[in-house]
Amino acid sequence: MLKPQHLLTLRAVVRTGSFVVASRELGYTASAISQQISALEKDTGLVLFEREAHGVRATAAAHRLVDLSAPVLAAMDDLGHQVHQLATGATARLRLGSFPTASVRLVPSALSALTSAHPRAQVQLEEGEPEELVAALNAGDLDVALVYEYGLSPRQWSDGLARHELVREDLVLLRACGSNLSSHLAGLSQARWITSREGTAGALSLARLCAVAGFEAAVAFRSNNYDVVRELVSAGLGVAIVPGLGHSPGDSVEATRVAQRSAFRRVMALHRDENSSPLLGTMIRSLHSAVPAGEPYVHETRDERAE
Repeated sequence: MLKPQHLLTLRAVVRTGSFVVASRELGYTASAISQQISALEKDTGLVLFEREAHGVRATAAAHRLVDLSAPVLAAMDDLGHQVHQLATGATARLRLGSFPTASVRLVPSALSALTSAHPRAQVQLEEGEPEELVAALNAGDLDVALVYEYGLSPRQWSDGLARHELVREDLVLLRACGSNLSSHLAGLSQARWITSREGTAGALSLARLCAVAGFEAAVAFRSNNYDVVRELVSAGLGVAIVPGLGHSPGDSVEATRVAQRSAFRRVMALHRDENSSPLLGTMIRSLHSAVPAGEPYVHETRDERAE
């Protein structure tokens, strides 16, 4: 196996016609240059230089080997450049998992910031619920996963996962404008409720909030799409509780923050402790910068690890 460094040394000696001059250019001693050329001659079985009293003369084989090695050395140089680009994140790939609300409210702005910093980076986006995303993260199929947990439905995350909290959302009670329905949970025991599908953390959180208020919610409609939930509320078909990122102010819906202490949802970014992606730090910082400012029910959580 020929060593690229020996071929570079050969090229320098053939061009300069001198071991001494080549050694100055390459930063070696003349003895080291001579040893490299001797090793190359042994590896190739070729006589590359005729030793003369006042220097060396390159043989035809040496000139031919320089020509043959030129594309190989150029490819090695390009490979080194590409490896540097990959190591610095310029051309790296990042696989991001997200749940639908974050995909709408956080991901576009975050990816815009990431691709602005690394225009040639490749980002793959997958959507799912936290359980699905964490499984993909643990399997190595994702680099970063955006997940959530409700105050009344906390989750246990796998060992070996680093957590960066991004947002703490208030839970917001939605009622149709002009409905004259109570703005307090205790006064809504007879109301029809709209919530996410059965078994989800959102539905469980609603059940527990209502239980604390002394009643069981009568669920009339279920949807995991907060735009659908808001339109159903707007049409007077029931009331709902949604997290801050899932709320879009409008004239047809009244919104009130739920006052119970555990009425919140946290959004965080998870990644494996050992993940070495050069884009990881930029992605976490970009997600923090994507948190909408000035919204009454959305509160950014600063994370020193992302600084």
